[in-house]
Amino acid sequence: MESINVGIIGGAGYTGGELVRLLLNHDRVQIAFVQSRSQAGKPLGAVHTDLRGLTDLKFVESPNLSDPSLSALFLALPHGEAKRYLLEKNIPETTRIIDLSNDFRLKNDAKVGTREFVYGLPELRRETIRSAKSIANPGCFASAIQFALLPLAKEKLLKPVYVTGITGSTGAGQKPSETTHFSFRANNIQAYKTLAHQHIAEIEESLSFLQGSSAQGSVSFIPWRGDFTRGIFISAQLDSTLSQAQALSLFKSFYESHPFISVTDQAIDLKSVVNTNRVQIEVTKVGHQLAVHVAIDNLLKGASGQAVQNFNLMMGLPETQGLKLKGSAF
Repeated sequence: MESINVGIIGGAGYTGGELVRLLLNHDRVQIAFVQSRSQAGKPLGAVHTDLRGLTDLKFVESPNLSDPSLSALFLALPHGEAKRYLLEKNIPETTRIIDLSNDFRLKNDAKVGTREFVYGLPELRRETIRSAKSIANPGCFASAIQFALLPLAKEKLLKPVYVTGITGSTGAGQKPSETTHFSFRANNIQAYKTLAHQHIAEIEESLSFLQGSSAQGSVSFIPWRGDFTRGIFISAQLDSTLSQAQALSLFKSFYESHPFISVTDQAIDLKSVVNTNRVQIEVTKVGHQLAVHVAIDNLLKGASGQAVQNFNLMMGLPETQGLKLKGSAF
């Protein structure tokens, strides 16, 4: 079969590196270029050292974006830079774009020039994604929290929801900071952006999409910085009249056609999803309280893995192609 040529803009960071790792092993993809201003001219293996011996590609500063053979472009730029990049560059309308920043996730931000971005959560918008030309990849915390709430929203069962979640240091990006420093993270946790996280808006837009304008499900979210590098574990809690069996059946039915999601009433853990594109969901009912726990890898299902999943849908490929990844049980 003919290869599909793709490019990566912003390939030196964590999400860019993960895209390279995934796409090098995707048997329908040929990486045409990996762009980086700061690392231009260097071999990919000089920056992502695990890629030494796996590719001869070098970072380029100014790739040919008008190449007619370029089918798709992944934007792994810092938040705020993707929109500016698209306004500055002349990218053909025929080139599909998957953006990993938060620049186009909200309805009011979804259009730039003649391009209109579709919110790229496959478990919510799969059929729309298949025909889309431009995708706004969801945020990592936003993805995990939505997985906990979408089945309830579809059945108009949402009430005010209280969520806590913990994330690894890679969620803050590659640029070092005081709170990503080993001296701070080791043997430590910290709450941050309490009740004011930037992902709340995109979560509530998705919930309203399913539950309608009469949605009662406001989301109160407290995120935590964790003492580990990869992964997100969130816990959502709300009042519910569902029984344990009804809640479990609701979640299993909603996700039965989605290949990366498994639902259980048994305890889940973070390690079982790290380095995979999988989602594990635990549903537990105690008294009047329903608790839903979700574990994902923030760099894969929360970012680059989900971007490749969206790419597969856009290109008419099997949804799981290039994403059958091995986790680590111990």
